[in-house]
Amino acid sequence: MSIEAELREEFDRWEHRERMVVGALPYPLLAASTVITLLQPLWDVPVRGPAVLGLTLATALWVLWFYRLPPQHDETGPRNVLYYTGLMLLGAGLVTLAPWYGIFMFVGYLHAFVCLQGGWRYAGVATTAVISSTSYVGGMATVVDGDWGEWAIICLVTVGLSGTFFRFADMNDRRNSGQKRALVELHEANRRLEAALEENAGLHAQLLVQAREAGVLDERQRMAREIHDTLAQGLAGVLAQLQAAEQRLDEPATLQRHMTTAMNLTRESLTEARRTVHAVEPSALAEARLPEAIGDVTQRWAEANGVDAALTTTGDARPMHADVEVALLRTAQEALANVAKHAKAGRVGLTLSYMEDLVTLDVRDDGVGFDPSRRAAGTANGGFGLTGMRQRVQRLSGRLDIESEPGGGTAISATVPAIPAGGME
Repeated sequence: MSIEAELREEFDRWEHRERMVVGALPYPLLAASTVITLLQPLWDVPVRGPAVLGLTLATALWVLWFYRLPPQHDETGPRNVLYYTGLMLLGAGLVTLAPWYGIFMFVGYLHAFVCLQGGWRYAGVATTAVISSTSYVGGMATVVDGDWGEWAIICLVTVGLSGTFFRFADMNDRRNSGQKRALVELHEANRRLEAALEENAGLHAQLLVQAREAGVLDERQRMAREIHDTLAQGLAGVLAQLQAAEQRLDEPATLQRHMTTAMNLTRESLTEARRTVHAVEPSALAEARLPEAIGDVTQRWAEANGVDAALTTTGDARPMHADVEVALLRTAQEALANVAKHAKAGRVGLTLSYMEDLVTLDVRDDGVGFDPSRRAAGTANGGFGLTGMRQRVQRLSGRLDIESEPGGGTAISATVPAIPAGGME
């Protein structure tokens, strides 16, 4: 369930509780007023019992009828006005029969607030105040007997005070309603923002993959030029020297010179081959998924070097874009190669972690360690080094972290975006 739905549900629960309390309050007030009224004969105060009980029952049924109806969203509708009008007429009748029903009339203020809106609220408050004022002076009989002035003054004071307090209550209710709406709108805006950020993240991943594909195409074109300008020409030169040597078999000095030149050209071509071979996609990924490919590399490395090494995979292992898998496989190969060359380790642990947005490869050894500030540069014989690993990861907007100290082992962590296979489609 969304936060917005939870907020609306919570607001609905509060409104339901409020309706239940306001709907139940008339009955204890009505009961208290009735009990006190029926006890009045003990003090020699006459009471018209049948009329009081009949009107009390009618009032209770009127309230029960209204609150058993399903709530309506338009609180200024005719049904609410009809109910409140009937409630005031019944309340006026009860106060006329017995002033003690002024206790019950307190519900008029609450029901005006809950059942009415706008100007209808203030009309209901004024009506309730006038009826309540009649009970304050001893009932309608006292007013009829001539105490009009006292009744009028009490009416003015009661209407003024109740209207003032009701005004503050109304303002607070409007402010609370506005805050509730603002809170719901804020969470709705946050939801839309999160959706937009998620969409932008997808677009960013697509743009990243497209840019990477363009870079791969450029790299392939560069390799084609390298092969044409170096390997092809070098092999052509070797062939030419061998043909020339074949024609000078009877001249040892000339034959030796051509053979020496051919050997030098061969060495140069081999150097160029080693320099460009790293752009070729590894065949291991063509036959297995990334965890299996790294696991196979780790196993063969451990057997060849006599070092205990193991791979642990966590999370939802799933196919990633080729560039992501190549970057992590090459990082694993280079990290293991560095361990074999420099670490003198007895144990190596690799952890491949699949997360929602990232894939991380951690390589830890218990070797001699080194100073990470001294970065190894790539060499002409094909070594990538730490700089090469960092560049490969950063091309995918990833991060390479290195933790090591002399005698304390080394930990290398490569983190790249989890771009799924076919991510640019």
